[in-house]
Amino acid sequence: MSAHTEPSAVRLADHTTLGLGGPARSYRRVESTDDLVAAVSAADAAGEPVLVLGGGSNLVVADTGFPGTVVHVASQGVSLEEDGTTDPATGEPVVLLRAEAGVEWDPLVERVVAEGLNGLEFLSGIPGRVGSTPIQNVGAYGQDVSQTVREVLVYDRREGVRRVLSAAECGFTYRDSVFKGDDRYVVCEVVFALHRGKLSRPVAYAEVARTLGVEAGERVPMESARETVLGLRRGKGMVLDPADPDTRSAGSFFTNPVVTAEEFAAVRERAAERLGPDVPVPGHPDADGRVKLSAAWLIDRAGFGKGYGSGPARLSGKHTLALTNRGGATTADLLDLAREVRAGVEAAFGVRLVNEPVMVGVSL
Repeated sequence: MSAHTEPSAVRLADHTTLGLGGPARSYRRVESTDDLVAAVSAADAAGEPVLVLGGGSNLVVADTGFPGTVVHVASQGVSLEEDGTTDPATGEPVVLLRAEAGVEWDPLVERVVAEGLNGLEFLSGIPGRVGSTPIQNVGAYGQDVSQTVREVLVYDRREGVRRVLSAAECGFTYRDSVFKGDDRYVVCEVVFALHRGKLSRPVAYAEVARTLGVEAGERVPMESARETVLGLRRGKGMVLDPADPDTRSAGSFFTNPVVTAEEFAAVRERAAERLGPDVPVPGHPDADGRVKLSAAWLIDRAGFGKGYGSGPARLSGKHTLALTNRGGATTADLLDLAREVRAGVEAAFGVRLVNEPVMVGVSL
């Protein structure tokens, strides 16, 4: 059995991209789906709290650490299989990508792009591992994993069995799923349905289209799509770089608020009073008549600019949506800043921001 148990001296700060978090009471590294299931089921049988840890890119962990077993997922299995079907819209063959939960996300995206498989290219540069992607319904630049997830192999802790959940059973919505906020299921493997072809999926994000010099809805060579997204993310400090403290973050700390048409009108009214009648409020209507706002815009216009903060926890100097540990910060420092920003946005625009990272032992 290729699992490794280590003493409680393991600091979770060493396993999170924020560099924050106290010690684990016990720590176990697992390298296969079988070992992952065995580790979680053993802890459950012992009545021990469990934290399943991947790349640590979307976690905010208490300074006191975790009073239970941390299961660190390092499983690496990846396989490709022809599905035998084609996409009805494009005629492109469908290829199934199966990846175990511990596979690093961006190297996997790089591999499938090189293989000529589209469906993940606009998700380039996102830190973390495969297991976290369905939990958050990870997305960026007009693409999210719910568009390609075929099924998810999970360990059902309530029933003590492995199950395969279809995409529909995953309950995907904007940055959400049946997995988020509920520890019943442990994601073990994810199957993605990709298309074999030379071009990307249609460009759906205006900033990407502008950078590429194309119209929204056009398709471009996949390598061009990937490199463009990586460039945009680097410019916002959203590609991990040990030499750049702006990347010592959990990515976007707040989700983009989705409001009703009436609430959007109220936000525009407040914005006009605060900023003047000629300042437009970015809003993207959806099919249900709701409007997605820009959390970064709200934060900036509420008075929290890039680099805001005087202590070791500050807003990124490249993007107001990222809260960073400039060195020497504690989780308490970070949460104080997050609460200040949230309160300021609510006071300015009447919108209450919601955190995107998972909170472990703490809350806003």
